[in-house]
Amino acid sequence: MAGFHLDDTIAAVSTAMAPAGIGIVRISGNDAFEVADRVFRAKKEGKKLSAVKSHTIHYGWITEGEEVIDEVLVMVMKGPKTYTGENTVEIDCHGGVLAVKKVLEAVLNAGARAADPGEFTKRAFLNGRMDLTQAEAVMDVISAKSAYALKSSESQLRGTVKKAIRAIREKLIYEIAFIESALDDPEHISLDGYPQKLLGIVEKEQRSIDGLLKTSSDGKIIREGIETVIVGKPNAGKSSLLNLLVGENKAIVTDIEGTTRDILEEYITLHGITLKIVDTAGIRETQDVVEKIGVSRAREAAKDADLILYVVDSSTLLDENDEEIIEMLKGRKAIVLYNKTDLASAVSMEALEERTSHPVIPISAKEETGITQLAETIKSMFFSGKISFNDEVYITNARHKEALEEAAQSLSMVRRSIEDGMPEDFFSIDLMAAYASLGKITGEEVGEDLVNEIFSKFCMGK
Repeated sequence: MAGFHLDDTIAAVSTAMAPAGIGIVRISGNDAFEVADRVFRAKKEGKKLSAVKSHTIHYGWITEGEEVIDEVLVMVMKGPKTYTGENTVEIDCHGGVLAVKKVLEAVLNAGARAADPGEFTKRAFLNGRMDLTQAEAVMDVISAKSAYALKSSESQLRGTVKKAIRAIREKLIYEIAFIESALDDPEHISLDGYPQKLLGIVEKEQRSIDGLLKTSSDGKIIREGIETVIVGKPNAGKSSLLNLLVGENKAIVTDIEGTTRDILEEYITLHGITLKIVDTAGIRETQDVVEKIGVSRAREAAKDADLILYVVDSSTLLDENDEEIIEMLKGRKAIVLYNKTDLASAVSMEALEERTSHPVIPISAKEETGITQLAETIKSMFFSGKISFNDEVYITNARHKEALEEAAQSLSMVRRSIEDGMPEDFFSIDLMAAYASLGKITGEEVGEDLVNEIFSKFCMGK
């Protein structure tokens, strides 16, 4: 790809710049061993890293001039059997911020260039060590917020998405080649009856694409979490519930109505499921200008949510504010939380379930009960109770979803051309468009700008 410079030898810190037991400085490129030799002094005098066996570890010191910077272990790995496909050296030094920084500075002064964000993984992609779906999965593994997100990212890293996409592309390119060959050599290759045969093939591959697209809603939730909004009347126990779920006092809790006036957002994990949870102002009619804004924001947040948690104070009767909230729940995924079960009840769970047509779970934020049942209900509601990463491919990336939709649209055009009795060269055009759209996912049909944009979001040193 034009614009990329793979001849440079690059270096970066690949661990967090924070006090730690160990820090790693990674070097990659044709001259990685030579650069390392300029700063590494082995315990055995005269040992050169450029002359040692691949995938071996060596003890010594990093020096700059006469100054000894740190005692280190150095791992030497010869390409192409490395992460980047290039000669690679990893320097394991003490994890103090200053020590790691000084080791990196010595390496840069010895001839390496500071790596750009994500450049090691970009080189792995450009050198054919992984496709673009696997490269993106690397960052997803790093940023995973739940056990499900981690499993999904690891599955993608193993190539599950790549295999699914390439299987469809192989079928399409075979048909494209057949059509082109038949058009070039009609005397020897007949297209009689071929449109109906192609129609069956297109319908099958379209079903495969549709199947992948159906996973995208679950995939988005796996990756980003369930957009969850806590609603209820003032003093129903919304903020107490948020604090319980988060495990610390994030929200102010008082007996004064209207204490919560703004939106509070937190990521929490329940039984491996991530919730992007929002505590809102209590929904009621109010003349307070600031509180009124908070109530308006609460209503808007509920409109966009994947899940609504409606907290009901079981010790008080339902009123017009509850009626407004119940109206908001119609046609939505929602769970009614029957709160303050430690107090005498003024409304029954059965009446609430009948009135809302949603599951009702008894909880007590004060007694910290009901959370396990809540987690199981959410899991059942969104994932039919289970998520499998053995055979199932989940589309978690918005870019992948968009490309699949483009491919599905192109295959629909092929079907229409067949049904309308169009010439065979029309089939080839739309088949190629579908093939190219799918290639955007794996990186076989992407431009330099997109590649740069994807890898610019990576952390430094990866």
